Amino acid sequence: MSIVISLSPEVEAQLREKAAQQGQDISVVAAQLLARILEWELQDSQEAVAGIQRGLDAFEAGRSRSFQEFAEEQRRKYNLPVDS
Repeated sequence: MSIVISLSPEVEAQLREKAAQQGQDISVVAAQLLARILEWELQDSQEAVAGIQRGLDAFEAGRSRSFQEFAEEQRRKYNLPVDS
């Protein structure tokens, strides 16, 4: 399949340089980069959903704390001022 995209001159130069460094055709390098980005995005999304599910499971199991407790912990941890 063939897809045509427009790149800024800076991005095109970076892509050409990367392809030259790897000794590969620019379209092969672009396809590899896009595949990696799409894979990363899917993994990131799956990890986010899993993290949310862990939080919901913890809440349902009674392992939760108030926002005030969380905020106080963050203030101590990062030496943040107490709001007046």
